[in-house]
Amino acid sequence: MKLLQFMKNDEMRLGVKTDFGILDVKEAAQTFEQSVPVNLQELIALSDKGIAKVTSLVERAIHEQNPKLFTSEEALTYAPAISNPEKIICIGLNYINHAKESNMDVPTSPILFSKFNNTLAAHQEPVTIPPDGVEKMDYEAELVLIIGKTAKNVSEEEALSYVFGYTAGNDISARDWQFKTGQWLLGKSPDGFAPIGPYVVTSEEINPKNLTIECRINGEVRQKANTRDMIFNCATLVSYISQHMTLKPGDIIFTGTPDGVILGYPEEKQNWLKSGDEMVVSIESIGELKNVLQ
Repeated sequence: MKLLQFMKNDEMRLGVKTDFGILDVKEAAQTFEQSVPVNLQELIALSDKGIAKVTSLVERAIHEQNPKLFTSEEALTYAPAISNPEKIICIGLNYINHAKESNMDVPTSPILFSKFNNTLAAHQEPVTIPPDGVEKMDYEAELVLIIGKTAKNVSEEEALSYVFGYTAGNDISARDWQFKTGQWLLGKSPDGFAPIGPYVVTSEEINPKNLTIECRINGEVRQKANTRDMIFNCATLVSYISQHMTLKPGDIIFTGTPDGVILGYPEEKQNWLKSGDEMVVSIESIGELKNVLQ
């Protein structure tokens, strides 16, 4: 199932992508007088029961084919795929070639850093370059996973059963701020620096070990790889993190970026992103996340 969140009447709504357009779950629930989750956090909290309720609602709406319940994607104002995670955990240097291009040692255990909710942005939402001296804006295409149930000390064999779904993300980075000190936080956490979306694909429909991931800047392919090239795969990451902190439903994990970022270019070829540049992150079976810098 492909899920998304969008804005309607100043309210965040849950949508489902169908062949007839985007189903407005709240509108359909009111029409058919069914009790279903109306945003993604509620759906995650209800787990399989929530999925079953929404699936039933979608089937009924498709059968009825009531055009009032469906909206074209062109008419949507997207919201971030997840709006209020307790934790946003990011993995650094999780592809060997990216570690090499960054002139950093290949890690022997996952490198963790964090972002905050202020960094979340939606598909098609403009991202503002900080006005205070940022000159080295960079992109990082990433597979993002969403935790579906509380995970603590889980094994790698069980880890993926704790994942609700997957989405596309862009770990936007201000490199000049990132490397001011030994801590990366400053360059990773300005407002809007973590676009995610447009869809969340539920875990039963995704094999995270074999997905093509790509980033295009103004139509030019800059990154292209496969998640099988990860040093630490999704199961390993969920298990490892859960040994050190409790993962909660709705938490998200940026799983790392492949090579091809501007940071990895020779210094004389580092043409940093600027206002007006379009960034497109494309992940197989999930979709395309588009944002323009301003």
